[in-house]
Amino acid sequence: MRNLRLPAALAALAIAATACSGDGGDGSGASGGQYPRNETLYTTGTAWGPPTSWNPMMRGQYAVGTIGLVYEPLFLFDPDAGEYVHWLAESDEWTADNVHQITLREGVTWTDGEPLVAEDVVTTMELGQLDGSPYSNLWTYVESVEATDERTVEVTFSDSRPQEWMNWAYTSPIVPAHIWGEMSESDVLDSANENPVGTGSYVYESHSDDRMVWERNDDWWATEALDLDMDARYIVDIVNASNEVTMGMLNQNEVDLSNNFLPGIDQVLNSDGNVTSFYDGPPYMRSANTAWLVPNLTKAPLDDVEFRQALAHAIDLQQIVEGPYSNLVEPANPTGLLPEWDAYIDHELVETEGFSYNADEAVAILEEAGYLDQDGDGFVETPDGDPISLTLEVPSGWTDWMESARLIAENAKAVGINVEAQFPEFDLLVDNRNAGEFDLIINNERQLSNTPWTYYDYLFRLPINDQQTTVNFHRYENEEAWELTEQLAAVPVDDVEAAAEITSQIQEIQLAELPAIPLWYNGLWSQSTNQHWTNWPSEHSDTPNSPATLWNGWLELGAITTLAEIEPVE
Repeated sequence: MRNLRLPAALAALAIAATACSGDGGDGSGASGGQYPRNETLYTTGTAWGPPTSWNPMMRGQYAVGTIGLVYEPLFLFDPDAGEYVHWLAESDEWTADNVHQITLREGVTWTDGEPLVAEDVVTTMELGQLDGSPYSNLWTYVESVEATDERTVEVTFSDSRPQEWMNWAYTSPIVPAHIWGEMSESDVLDSANENPVGTGSYVYESHSDDRMVWERNDDWWATEALDLDMDARYIVDIVNASNEVTMGMLNQNEVDLSNNFLPGIDQVLNSDGNVTSFYDGPPYMRSANTAWLVPNLTKAPLDDVEFRQALAHAIDLQQIVEGPYSNLVEPANPTGLLPEWDAYIDHELVETEGFSYNADEAVAILEEAGYLDQDGDGFVETPDGDPISLTLEVPSGWTDWMESARLIAENAKAVGINVEAQFPEFDLLVDNRNAGEFDLIINNERQLSNTPWTYYDYLFRLPINDQQTTVNFHRYENEEAWELTEQLAAVPVDDVEAAAEITSQIQEIQLAELPAIPLWYNGLWSQSTNQHWTNWPSEHSDTPNSPATLWNGWLELGAITTLAEIEPVE
């Protein structure tokens, strides 16, 4: 979801491929075939490197579209309406507080011709019992899953957590039992799954080092059941080599949709009517996730809440919004919750307890807590007189984050906190982050979802492990906050009022403790061209308002309908 930086050899390969492709739609296919331009959608901005896996169990490592285009979930979630959309599930009913009965659509088939049956859902859920499964936590609250007939599944919960369960139900793809039920554990978790068999709108066509090519599934169930027609026979997702290459391809209509952060795109949007985004003016794109300043709470003085409060007051978010981002993003609410979750924000509490940029207040907090410049070097020491020297790390090549990190370091130094911005390679940063070997990082691992439970799970999940690979990188231990988060998971999915009561209690702890500091809402980077395809989503009433992106997790948030709405230019 960032502006990407590839290894030099791959970057050169991608540039060469771009240079050879004419207008990006000369029809050159990855397998040497020809793709008609008026039937081919060219996308970029998601893939980090060559596609090597089509295994939906290898989260974050599979080729773009593996989940969403090939493998599909039981439900989608519409974040604008706040409603679940029946997908592979035709209907559902809570027959008891701890029993969810799901009826599958009739007539859905896998691309090998086998029918979708209830046993497919059972097998998919049971794969979560494997060590290393991306959803092994499912079985901490599921007691059993049973196929009561060919199309009916009954899930019984030992601990009813509707918010958490429905998050699984719309984010997790169903796999065919007749294939995955026969696979070894190592193949389930680690195989490339080179010939994916799904129920979705596209099938594997070909791939090469610089692109993934999907071909339309003309037998897709939703064409008849939901009247969804995919005009694009082919989707060609290109591995982008750099911001400059992507911008050039966009300007030359070589790609139809870019899901990159592109510096200067605001100037293009204001001057080139052929390139569009969701909003006509700033921030041009919707919000996708929150960028957090994550402190390592196992290290002094970051383990001191007063120090964290001072650091939060020191950061001039408007400077970042107007500087590196040219108003393409917006400052985050002090709770970090996205605009779509406004109903869960205790605005009165934020008004009295929330932080905002105030350098004088930051200095006053430091002084009162005993952080003083005792040696006259311009930087404060700890109350015990020990020097403070912190690093703020973001991945090398992520230009917007790099510049933002420099500004945050400057802001901190202005109030006497010695922070240096550093830019390690992405893989090294991830290894150190997971092991707790860092001072400060910026992270945006959790995106918009069906419930703010996902954000609080990110902030507060316990227990802390030696390796924290997905959540609580800051290593914050607060039993009360985690207990409230688990209470939130148990709230019925349609009871916003009850959920808001719990989120208010969580926010009291969060705003007082600041285990992580919300910075800005990272944009749902999305720029489209109207040269070959039109009817892209926008704020206007005569266009779709679904997401225009192939990012992981967003096809299930409605982006799959975007692909059914866009039309070839005659």
